[in-house]
Amino acid sequence: MCDGSGGWLALIASPIGNLEDITLRALRMLREADLVAAEDTRRARKLLTHFEISCATTSYHSHNEHGKTHQLLEQVQQGRRIAVLTDAGTPAVSDPGYLLMRDAVEAGIEPIIIPGASALTFAVVACGFPISDFIFGGFLPMKSGKRRSMLRQLFASSRTVFLFESPHRMSKLLTEIVEELGGETMVAIVREATKLHEEVLRGSAAELLAAHGSRSWKGELTVGLTHPLQTSGQCAAGS
Repeated sequence: MCDGSGGWLALIASPIGNLEDITLRALRMLREADLVAAEDTRRARKLLTHFEISCATTSYHSHNEHGKTHQLLEQVQQGRRIAVLTDAGTPAVSDPGYLLMRDAVEAGIEPIIIPGASALTFAVVACGFPISDFIFGGFLPMKSGKRRSMLRQLFASSRTVFLFESPHRMSKLLTEIVEELGGETMVAIVREATKLHEEVLRGSAAELLAAHGSRSWKGELTVGLTHPLQTSGQCAAGS
């Protein structure tokens, strides 16, 4: 939606791995944009080059978004068409974009939202758990005490819980799940969704910890957790 000056602001979901997952609408908006504000301009350039799109880029990430949000909105008000890309997935979902969205609305600019591939929705489908009602917890806090407290809080209901996790903390998370929620807790680990080395591991927390606790994890990880009584006939920990 234009703001009246002819300019617009579009938050565009980018592929989470497989470049074929970008939408036709996203490609059209990127071709029409005057500027792409990217979490990582190098990764954005690879995407743009792959689809033969020529557009100026500027960095917009967690370390500069507080200072740069106003500049981008001023450009929209001056008539420029600005597209926002994060490294993978949708801006503002565990990525930069919230401040821009909030301030745009306050400034009378209605951003255009271009949906697309999502590691969360991929995991929701792939986990094999009940998903009529679920909780998304994003990334847990860094500090151990807060992590464990948040884990217990999220799991207090009967709903399936989904988290993002760093490969450097995946084994730690499995240990925390066993110690805080019980080894019988059912877990699904989705690694590198849509990519060449895509992998889904399902089983109890105790089984997965025993089988993969010493593993050197790599790639993007989304984790689903649910109560054992909510599932039946789950696959073993190597599936």
